[in-house]
Amino acid sequence: MTEAPLILSPGPAGPTRPERLALRVLQLGAIAVVLAVTTDRAFDLDRFFVPKELVLHLTALLAGLLAFAAIRRAGVARADRLLAAYVGLSAVSALFATNHWLGFRALAVSASSVLLFRIARGLRDAGLARPLLNGLALAVVVAALTSLLQAYGVDLEVFSRSRAPGGTLGNRNFIAHAAAFGLPLLLLAAFRARRASSSFVASAGVLLVTASLVLTRSRAAWLAFGAVVLVFLGALLLSPPLRRDGRTWRRLFAMVVFAGCGVAMAVLLPNTLKWRSDNPYLESVKRVADYQEGSGHGRLVQYRRSLVLAAHHPLLGAGPGNWAVVYPAHAVRNDPSMNDAEPGMTFNPWPSSDWVASIAERGLAATVLLALALLGILLAAFRQLRRALDVEEGLAAAALLGTLAGAGVAGAFDAVLLLAVPALLVWTAAGALLPSSSPESPAAPRWLPFLLVLLAALGAVRSAAQLVAMQIYATSGDRAALTRASSIDPGNYRLQLRLARIGPRKERCRHALAARDLFPNAAAAKAVARPCE
Repeated sequence: MTEAPLILSPGPAGPTRPERLALRVLQLGAIAVVLAVTTDRAFDLDRFFVPKELVLHLTALLAGLLAFAAIRRAGVARADRLLAAYVGLSAVSALFATNHWLGFRALAVSASSVLLFRIARGLRDAGLARPLLNGLALAVVVAALTSLLQAYGVDLEVFSRSRAPGGTLGNRNFIAHAAAFGLPLLLLAAFRARRASSSFVASAGVLLVTASLVLTRSRAAWLAFGAVVLVFLGALLLSPPLRRDGRTWRRLFAMVVFAGCGVAMAVLLPNTLKWRSDNPYLESVKRVADYQEGSGHGRLVQYRRSLVLAAHHPLLGAGPGNWAVVYPAHAVRNDPSMNDAEPGMTFNPWPSSDWVASIAERGLAATVLLALALLGILLAAFRQLRRALDVEEGLAAAALLGTLAGAGVAGAFDAVLLLAVPALLVWTAAGALLPSSSPESPAAPRWLPFLLVLLAALGAVRSAAQLVAMQIYATSGDRAALTRASSIDPGNYRLQLRLARIGPRKERCRHALAARDLFPNAAAAKAVARPCE
C-alpha cells in the first residue's frame, strides 16, 4: 500500500462541528495532561501518574466520540492493523498477568494511545492538523515552564522536591524526555509560521525547552535531543523543497541562536538545584555514555535480568505493567533496581526502557508488532520527505521523523511511551503528521474504534477509582473508610497492606492475602500473609 501526500487543508466540505470540538478536546487535553497532579504526597509517584492517566483516557474518550465519523473515514493503513494487533495481544497478556489491576492499567494506556493516533489521523484529513500540532507544541512549552519555575526557586505543592526540576511531571527525566521529542513540534511551528511574530514565539519556546533540558541533566534525553537534531538536519538536506528554501535555512539559523541562548541561560543563571558536583553539566556530558558504573551500570544489570524474566514468559510476557511484580524473583544480589527499604519491591514500577518493558511484559510477538508499526510510520515519513512537493510536506515529514527519533532514543534508556504525557503527545503528533493512506484503503471496521473507545472509558473509570482511594488513604486513618477505599480500588497494594496490619484477625487476613496476590515477591506482603495460611 502506498502513501499519499500529507493533507494540510480541509476537504471540500471542511471540518464538521464535532470535529472542531474534538480538536479543542485534544488541545485542552494536551495542556491538562501536563498540569494534572494531586498533592497527596503519600503516593509520591502515583499522585503524578494517576491524574495524568485519567486525563489521557478522558481526552481519548471525548475526542473519540466526537470524531467517530472522522476515525472511520481515515481508513486503515498497515500501521493501524499492526497497532490493533499489538493492543489485542496485550489484552490477552493482561488476562494471564499476576496482577490484573496493573495489567489493565497498562493496557488502557496503550488503547488510549492508539485511539488518539487514529483520532489525529481523522482530524488531519479534515484539515485540522496545523492547530492540533500547535496545541501539542504549546503543551511541551508549558511542561518546560513548570520545570524552570521549580529550578529557579518556585516551590509549589504540586512539585516533587526529590526529583527536581520535574515540575508538574514529577521527575526531571520526564521533563527532559518531553523536551527531546517535543523539539520537532516547536521547530515545525517556527518554520512554517506565516508571520515573523509567530515564528518568534515558537523560537522563544525552543529557548525555554532547551534550557529545561540542560537543567535536568538527563543523559538519555540529551542523547535523544542529539538524535532529533541530526534527524532534522538530515531531513532538511534530503528534501529538495527544504534544501532550496532560503526562509527555512534563515529560520534554522534563528533556532540555533535561540537554542544557544537557552543553554547559556541554564548554565550561567544561578538556580536553586542542589547538585553534588561543582560542574554538574560538564560531568553529565562526560558520563553520557558511561555504563561501567552508576545508573548506566544499573541499567545493564536490569536489562540482563529482565531478559531472563522474558525467557520465562516467552509467548505473552509477564503481563502489561507487571514487570515490577515479577522482576524481584529474577533479581541478583545487590541489584540496583531493587528497593532495600522495601525488600522484594523494585524502586520503579517499570524498567528503564520502553523496549525492555515491552519484551518482558508483553512478549516478543507483541514487541515485533509494535516495532513494525513504528517502522512503517518512519518509512512513510521518509518517503514523504523524499517526494515532498512543497516546503509544508517536507517540514511535516521532518517533524514526524524527529518526534519518533526523540521518543525512540529516550525510550531505549528510560520509560517514555509507557507514561501518559508522552503517550498523548507523541501518538497524537504521529497521527497528525503521518502521510495519508491511499484512497483505496478500506474504512475502519466499526468495532475497532468502538472497542478502543470502550477501553478508554474503562481506563478513565479505573483511574478515577484510584484517585478516590488515594484521597481516602491520605486523609483518613479510620478502618471503615479504608475498607471502603479498598473496595473502590482493590488493586491498591499499599492500602491492602495497611488494612492487613489493623483490625480483627479475620479481616486482616483477607487484606493480607489480597496484598500478597498483588505483589507475591514483596517481603512485607509475605510477612502479613504468613499467619493466615
